[in-house]
Amino acid sequence: MSLILTRNAPAADDIYEAIIRMHDGLSDEESARANARLILILANHIGDASTIKEATTLARSAGAR
Repeated sequence: MSLILTRNAPAADDIYEAIIRMHDGLSDEESARANARLILILANHIGDASTIKEATTLARSAGAR
């Protein structure tokens, strides 16, 4: 499985809003933990190690810019 890097979610704005709302009322530490849980839940859903590794590489390199 390869990462889809073009827009693939018809309700992308709704997804973004749900992720942002997930942090409402949380401390920085609670937000970081919620992010970690979300990442692990989605990684489990994806289930393909090579796809997840590709995503981690892409995310890390994007943060270095």
